[in-house]
Amino acid sequence: MIRIREVKLQIEYNNFKRKISKILNVEEKEIISIKIAKRSIDARKKDNIFYVYEFDVELSNEQEVLKRNRKDNIFETPNEEYTFPYNKIDKTIRPIIVGSGPAGLYCAYILTEIGIKPIIIERGEKVEDRVKSIEEFWNNNKLNINSNVQFGEGGAGTFSDGKLNTNIKDKENRIKKVLKVFVENGANEDILYDSKPHIGTDILREVIKNMRNKIISRGGEIKYNTRLTNLIIENNRLEAIEVNNNEIIKCNKLVLAIGHSARDTFKMLLDNRLNIEAKPFAVGFRIEHPQNMINESQYGNKYKDILPPASYKLTYNTKSGRGVYSFCMCPGGYVVNASSEDKRLVVNGMSNNKRESKNANSAIVVTVSPKDYGNKPMDGIEFQRKLEENAYIIGLGNIPIQRYIDYKNDTDTIHLGEVTPQVKGKYTFGNLNRIMPPYINESIKKGIEYFGTKIKGFNREDSILLGVESRTSSPIRIKRDESFESNIKGIYPCGEGAGYAGGITSAAVDGIKVAEKLVESTIM
Repeated sequence: MIRIREVKLQIEYNNFKRKISKILNVEEKEIISIKIAKRSIDARKKDNIFYVYEFDVELSNEQEVLKRNRKDNIFETPNEEYTFPYNKIDKTIRPIIVGSGPAGLYCAYILTEIGIKPIIIERGEKVEDRVKSIEEFWNNNKLNINSNVQFGEGGAGTFSDGKLNTNIKDKENRIKKVLKVFVENGANEDILYDSKPHIGTDILREVIKNMRNKIISRGGEIKYNTRLTNLIIENNRLEAIEVNNNEIIKCNKLVLAIGHSARDTFKMLLDNRLNIEAKPFAVGFRIEHPQNMINESQYGNKYKDILPPASYKLTYNTKSGRGVYSFCMCPGGYVVNASSEDKRLVVNGMSNNKRESKNANSAIVVTVSPKDYGNKPMDGIEFQRKLEENAYIIGLGNIPIQRYIDYKNDTDTIHLGEVTPQVKGKYTFGNLNRIMPPYINESIKKGIEYFGTKIKGFNREDSILLGVESRTSSPIRIKRDESFESNIKGIYPCGEGAGYAGGITSAAVDGIKVAEKLVESTIM
């Protein structure tokens, strides 16, 4: 096939065959098939917005056409298929994978593809039961501490926007593999080529179920409501694990694909002398604006109702050197109560596939580091917990919300403006200034004012802030060596909770890398 890059087309133009025949100087009948390889939006000129495409084109005389079209943007389509790097595989090993988020699921999925039959242990429920527990929490504030927005099959990303874009480098085509597996299990094909792919929480739930069924059909096993509670270590090597405080399972290869909210597990690992260090993360609040306002700012009036709901990415550095930035932006989304501990409250953002909510939301967060909270491994977690306790108190157990003008002036909100909350879970008015330390509040306010110079209306008085966003990334890193093992042999830290990923795709890629290292360890 032939790949053609940098094909700019008007938004509503869809006669790809005609355009490609002109670019390649061939007749339309010579074109056998056309496949979109990539699509992005060029919105730099609001009165003239384009889609920018890459196409893979199948022709009857490709080599001859390539000779006639020797240009940087026209070349033979490269091989972008992922190939597992080892042929010699010990199929008798049966690793245990802790956690069924994207890292754990993809580690298991890849292993079962090559004939290995892992066991996944998941502290939460299967996704269909988890949905019921979460709905009960959102409606009645009855929290299941082991099965909620943070814990359960699919991980925290299952109740998010399902964004799949990532900045990690990928010469081995693992990202392509991740996206193809999602599509094979029910995701829309546009994630294979959109520059900002997303699945949406509604579709992602079905995809997770299909991936589970594939894993089980290949001999994998999944144990739900099963929490890792201890490690049995001899001579610095894992021999067995304890689950639910009462069952011992022999194990000499353990993948720790825990989420970044598994605080009790982090403590247990520390008690077992795993090498864990504190790392920087970010904290802040969610902010809601009308999606139409964001569309108009990003696309202009001509295209705002034609293009998909618009997103944004904003950054600002304070004079003190702190970074303030938008995180996990959810076009047409909802803010959700994502709590996982009693009397502590945390929020996240979520969108369905169609992003049909009238509001856009994102987290506006400020970077913090061990200099702010301490160098001990659990210090960052205690910092998070304090903020979440403050949010719970300020909101009287519900999500505390505040108009931006009131947050800016440190006054109580007594009524809303034109912007009304799009929220999953109960909410109430509360002064968010009482949640954060002054240096974070000051940074957020300066950041929002600056962002108002980039997106008209971003600092509008009636935009809504909701608290608290404290789980942007893991506050710890479980150290691993070149073989991906921890200082305790046989334990493989993996994914976002272990400090090696930041989002669905990078976590899934890390799960694939760990699967490769597991197999490599059996042939060394």
